[in-house]
Formats: sequence, C-alpha cells, structure tokens
Amino acid sequence: MLRDSYVPARLPHRDAEIRQVAEVLAPALRGDVPSNLLIYGKIGTGKTAVVTQVRQDLQRRADAADAKLAFISVNCGNVDTAYSLLQNVGNTLARADTDRIPTGWSLDRVQAAMRRLMETKGGTIVLVLDEIDRLVARSGDNVLYTLAQINTELDGARLVLVGISNDLKFTNHLDARVRSRLNEEKILFEPYRAPQLQDILADRARVAFREGVVDPGVIELCAAYAQLESGDARRALALLRLAAEMAERDRAKRITRDHVVKAKNRLEKDIIVDCCRSLPPHCKVLLYAILQAYERRRTGVLTGEVYDNYKRLAERLGLPPLHARSISNYVSELESLGLIRATIVSRGRGGRTREIQVDVPISETMPALEEDPLLAPIGRPKNRGQTLLTNFDNPARTGPF
Repeated sequence: MLRDSYVPARLPHRDAEIRQVAEVLAPALRGDVPSNLLIYGKIGTGKTAVVTQVRQDLQRRADAADAKLAFISVNCGNVDTAYSLLQNVGNTLARADTDRIPTGWSLDRVQAAMRRLMETKGGTIVLVLDEIDRLVARSGDNVLYTLAQINTELDGARLVLVGISNDLKFTNHLDARVRSRLNEEKILFEPYRAPQLQDILADRARVAFREGVVDPGVIELCAAYAQLESGDARRALALLRLAAEMAERDRAKRITRDHVVKAKNRLEKDIIVDCCRSLPPHCKVLLYAILQAYERRRTGVLTGEVYDNYKRLAERLGLPPLHARSISNYVSELESLGLIRATIVSRGRGGRTREIQVDVPISETMPALEEDPLLAPIGRPKNRGQTLLTNFDNPARTGPF
C-alpha cells in the first residue's frame, strides 16, 4: 500500500482532475471518438494514478454496456523507439501467437500489421503513453505524427492518444504539423501541498500499519520533506515505507521521527543510483560529461563544452553522437529529474546559451554511472582520483543548444 504502483480506491485531493480526465474520455462509452489528451505535472503529482483509476472505471462501464473500448498503457521510459512502440501496441491487441508482430520486420510492415490488428479489435482504442516526452527525446516526433493521423487510415476502429509528461514544455519541442494533428486537450496537475500530502499518507498508513505504531509527527515530517521537493507524493510514500522498514530492522515497536531522518538520508543516495541506472544510454553519457566538466571547474559549465565532451565520450564508446537538439532534450530531462539545473545566460554578441549546475553529489553519482557496463571503459581509475577526457577545447564557447 505504500508503493507508487498501488492505486487506492480513493485518491485524495484529485477529484477535480479525475473528473476532467473522465469528461474527455467518456464519449467513448457512447461510441463517439474522444479528443486526444496531454496530462502535465511534476513527478509524484498523481497523473498516472488518476489515469489508471479513470481507465478502470470506464472499462468497467464499457463492459457492462457492451461498448467496444480498449486501453493500452505503455511506459515510454522502457519502450522509447518508434519500432518497439508500434510492435508493443500491435502485440497487445493480438489474439493469438500467430498474430504477433515479430522482431526483424521493417518499420512500414510493423505499422501495417498494427493497423490490421486495430481493425480486427474494432471500437475505440485508448493508447496511454506514460513519459511521452522520453519517447520524443529518443526517437523524435514522427511516431506521434503516425499515431495522430492513423484514424484517417482506419475504418472500424479509432485511436485516442493520452500522453503523460513531467515536462511542462514538452509540446514546444514538437513539429508544428504534429501539434496540429494531435489537436489535444491539456490538463495540468499542480504539486501537492504539505497538508494534502499528510492526508494521502494518513490514508495509506491506516491500511498499511497496525494501529498505534506510527509516532506523532512522523507523517507530518514525511510530508514536509516531500513538500520541499516540489510536492512529490511518491517521495512522501517512499519515506514512510523506508522509515517503517528501518524500524523493523531496529526491532522497534514504533516508527519514530528518527527513522524518517535515517530514511531520508538513505533514500537520497538510493534515488541517485536508481535514477542513473534507468537513464537511456546517451543520457547516461551526457550526464557523465556534465559531471566531468563540473568536477574540473567546480562551477557552472556551458552547454558548448558539455556537448564537446559528450561527443568525445560517445565516440570513444562506439556510440554515434546525437544531434544537438536531441541532447538539448536530454538536458531538459536531467533537469526535470532534479539531477542538474540549467539557466539561460547571455554571452553578449555571442548569443545566449545555458549554464549547467549539478544538483547531486559527484562523489556518489559518478561511481553509480561507472558501474554501468556501457560506461565502464571511460570510468575513472580506481587508484587515483582523477577523471579522463577533461581537456576541453575553448571552454568559453557557447553551445548549440
């Protein structure tokens, strides 16, 4: 009950958002085609949980009314290429193994097979793309254009897109023709405030713990820590869960505020490691390039030198370097994860660029990245505290992104 994968029957302080999402998608129950929908909000604001709850309710009503409605959910943090996305959608609709789309087909053939499976399914198909910004950052926006205009090629089925993003400026990176085709409605989820987080934690604590084992002030402290980090409910729940686990390891009879403080320190370290491990390959190389530059300077680094260092590292690892625009998207992603801060600075006649500050401890983050087999060849020697590839060309150069 304290994990973010658990969807409770009640979502405190999200009634208005549930109503908004339901109002957009409900026309599917009467056979109409809903508008596409983009949901924005910072991490831990309940976006995925709200969509999951609305999905369950609408699917239940559709089944009772014998309406043709199907939901497909894809996490674009894991499925982040056009090929894998279209294949995943098609195989979710496949009724038998013989209908499944194998790996090795051309992209056009995969797309045609997906359309055929949609026609066979029929009715309204709602495709939920969680972390949709990561799909665009990795593969560009052509796949969104393909999905947004696919209804013009279908007869017995209709596709509706629901995108979920932590990036409030996500659509700014889309091509004008893609934005026009999407023609979406938008819903913004505001961060939780401390009293709201307390209500969420209190609800979960009532079903997760025995009565009387949570000391006074524990829930308030978890909520206060999470509030300091942009009102992240996942963070608050993780703190409470880890504090409980630490209390059990100590064989304590109650969860105390001291357990919460210990949990906070442990969680900060674990989050950095887990976050680094989950990044796409080029994003890991970029973060390593930023950390190298920052460790050398101990001050803000410009995007130009970061991009130069990224290209060197990528080439050394045998990875074709991405274009500056894709790397710019990854910089925004790292910023949304709270690993860095990027601020726009003026260089006079040289134009404007972004200056990057690091918001994580280098001593913990670089070793976490170096544990990845991808980055092992460029890791620092274990017997000396110096980094490789820190000879930057023209560090005053402004960046291409």
